[in-house]
Amino acid sequence: MSPPVRIIVVGAGCRGSIYSRYAIIHPDRVQVVGVADPSKFARTKFRQLYNIADENLCEDWHTFVQRDKCADAVLICTPDQLHKEPAVAFAKKGFHILLEKPMATTVEDCLEIVKTCSQNGVMLCVGHVLRYHPSICKIKELLDSGVIGDVIHIQHLEQIGSNHFAHSYVRGNWRNEAESSCSLLAKSCHDIDLIHHWAGGRKCLKVTSFGFVSHFSKNHKPTGAANRCLDCSVEDTCPYSASKIYLNPVKQGYTGWPVSIICHSAAPDIETVTEALKTGPYGRCVYECDNDVCSNQVVNMEFEGGLTAAFSMVAFTKELCVRRTTIYGSMGELSLLNNEVRVFDFLTQKTTKHVAAVNAREEFGLTGHGGADYLLIDSFISAVTNNDPSLIISDAEESLKSHLLVFEAERSRREDRVIHLDQSG
Repeated sequence: MSPPVRIIVVGAGCRGSIYSRYAIIHPDRVQVVGVADPSKFARTKFRQLYNIADENLCEDWHTFVQRDKCADAVLICTPDQLHKEPAVAFAKKGFHILLEKPMATTVEDCLEIVKTCSQNGVMLCVGHVLRYHPSICKIKELLDSGVIGDVIHIQHLEQIGSNHFAHSYVRGNWRNEAESSCSLLAKSCHDIDLIHHWAGGRKCLKVTSFGFVSHFSKNHKPTGAANRCLDCSVEDTCPYSASKIYLNPVKQGYTGWPVSIICHSAAPDIETVTEALKTGPYGRCVYECDNDVCSNQVVNMEFEGGLTAAFSMVAFTKELCVRRTTIYGSMGELSLLNNEVRVFDFLTQKTTKHVAAVNAREEFGLTGHGGADYLLIDSFISAVTNNDPSLIISDAEESLKSHLLVFEAERSRREDRVIHLDQSG
C-alpha cells in the first residue's frame, strides 16, 4: 500500500474542517500534519482531532512555505480574497493543491494560479463539489450518451434559501464585495461551471446578466426595529431574526451550521451564541448591514451550435441550496429534482427515472452537498496517491474557463450590455 498522503490545512473554518474529516475516516490514506489558522480555538481543535505536532500549529501559512517541504498536498480554505497568494506560494513549493472555490476574485489572479501550478507540475483541484455529485455525474453521462439528442437549451435555477442568504450574504463573510467577491462568483460559480460542463466543450459566444440587491436595505427596515435583534421590540414579527436563526436552534440542542459559524473562540452554547449576537456581526438587523451583493440575478448565455442557457440565482426561497435543472434536447427532455434524474423520450413518449447512488461514507455527512464533499476529497487524494490528475473532475483548465465566464457575466451586469466573448479582450 502507498503511504498516507500528508496534508496541510490552510484555513480551519467550515470547509477546511469538512475536507479534513476524510483523514478520520481513512487514516491509512491521509494524515493531517499541519494547520494554519489565526484562531487558536480552531488550531487547538485540529490538534486534538489529528494529533498535530505543536510546531505545525501555525497562525500564518507563510511559516510552512518558509520551511523545508513537510507534506504532499495542501487544502486552501481561506476567505475568497486570500486564495491567490497561498495557492501561488504552495505551488512554487511543489505542493498539490485543493483550492476552495472560487479560485480567486479577479481574472488576473485566476490566470496566475493556473499558470504557476502548470509551471511547477502540481495538480490543482478547485472545490467545485457539485461536479462530484452523483446526480450531476449521471446527467453528464446521459447527455454524452445522446439520450436526448442534441442539447438545445439548459435551464438552471439555484434556490439559495432566505435564511442562508441572510446568514452568509447579508450578515456574514460574503456580504460585501470589497471584502469578498460578488455573489455570482462566491455562491454560483458552481452553477455556471455546471452549465459550462453540460455544454460539452462548446464555447460560450455571448453572455448577458441582470441582478439586484433586493429587500435587505435600510428603506425596508420595519418601524420600531432596533439595530440588533436581541434589542428589537418587533423581532418576533421578522423572519430574519437572529434569535430565530441562531439562538432558538441552540436552545433545542442543535449546534451545527450556521450556529457553528458565529462563535470563533468557543464551542456554541446558549451563553456563547447570545454573546456573539450581542457583539458580533450575526446579531445585526438585516436592514442595517453593509451588504452590497446581489440577492437575485439572471445570466443568459449563447454557446456554439445554437445552444442557449439561462441561469437564475435567487435568495428568497423556501428550499436551501436546492437546484432545479431542465435540459431540452432534440430527441427528449431531461430534468433533475431532489437527486432524481428524469428523461422523457419524444419518440416513445415515456419517462425513465434515474436515481444515482451516493457512494459516500455516512460519517462524512451526506448533507454536505449530497455526499459530494466526500467524493471530491476522495478524488483529490486518489489523484495525489496515484499521481494521476485525470482523477480530478474539476481540474485547473476547466475551472478557469468557467470562472472566466462568471467574470464576463458580472461585467455584463455592471456595464448593462451583452458581452461578446470572442471580442471581450
